[in-house]
Amino acid sequence: MSNAPRHTALDALHRSLGATMTDFAGWDMPLRYGSERDEHNAVRTRAGLFDLSHMGEITVTGPQAVGLLNHALVGNIGTVGAGRARYTMICREDGGILDDLIVYRTGDTEYLVVANAGNAQTVLDALLERAAGFDAEVRDDRDAYALIAVQGPESPGILKAVTDADLDGLKYYAGLPGTVAGVPALIARTGYTGEDGFELFVAPEHAETLWRALTDAGAGAGLVPCGLSCRDTLRLEAGMPLYGNELTTALTPFDAGLGRVVKFEKDGDFVGREALAAAAERAAAKAPRKLVGLVAEGRRVPRAGFAVVADGVVIGEVTSGAPSPTLGKPIAMAYVDTAHAEPGTPGVGVDIRGTHEPYEVVALPFYKRQK
Repeated sequence: MSNAPRHTALDALHRSLGATMTDFAGWDMPLRYGSERDEHNAVRTRAGLFDLSHMGEITVTGPQAVGLLNHALVGNIGTVGAGRARYTMICREDGGILDDLIVYRTGDTEYLVVANAGNAQTVLDALLERAAGFDAEVRDDRDAYALIAVQGPESPGILKAVTDADLDGLKYYAGLPGTVAGVPALIARTGYTGEDGFELFVAPEHAETLWRALTDAGAGAGLVPCGLSCRDTLRLEAGMPLYGNELTTALTPFDAGLGRVVKFEKDGDFVGREALAAAAERAAAKAPRKLVGLVAEGRRVPRAGFAVVADGVVIGEVTSGAPSPTLGKPIAMAYVDTAHAEPGTPGVGVDIRGTHEPYEVVALPFYKRQK
């Protein structure tokens, strides 16, 4: 098997735009086109255009598709209405998180599961294994889709210019089939930026047509192409977890403060139920560590793996850190001992190369858009 990175259908276009490319989860992806700060600010104030074709799409169909998904995932997929989407997770038998997912109900007995790029094969393998005994088909559709996102306050107006789909009636976490710039697409009102926006699933051969049409439609509204670097700072400000940082197989959803995605009340057994019930009890009694936000008093930027300290003692670990363009100072997410997790807890710092830099403990998210 070749170790060469995979390329999206927009690869040549990104290079023509002068993108700085990087290997991400086995894909050659645009990191930035110019200034990542400018790209970040464009999404917060106007709009940004992203190529997310590295994400992993898996279709689950058949009479018992919902039964399979309820068994395989921790959420209750049976309550997802037609044309709606659900944020959920797939866990191991021991409760460890294999991935966080979005599941779209695209038909009566058809669902589109979208996994993170680095976990797509793991999720596919787990679903295939867990499909035993169910009258349902699990299909690897990673090559069937390109995924383009337009995110930011101007995104509804931009998208309306190239589709007659009912965007006003499209709720958050919903999706509908439509035509965008003459191209068939699944139009989803989802995103990973903390802003209003849309994710458009199209056939790879239509990706360039769609990208160019959105670029033209957004020219007057300040739309810019955006890379993965600003996507990371946008999701960090919005307090959204990243697999491999805030979510790992060593943590259960309850450890991550996301126990709400686990639905014990659904019919039938599901993988990890027993371990997750025990994790829920532990969390209710008092979780040893909690995910919090940290805001720097100085200018030094914390990175994943840096120790969080108080009175010279390690009390936690940074999971994600970056300069926040919106707040104008460095921020981080970190798991810290519960005793130090309350917003405003005094004396907390981050060990940055031997110096304990002072940080304020804050509640997540750092940023919430005005509705």
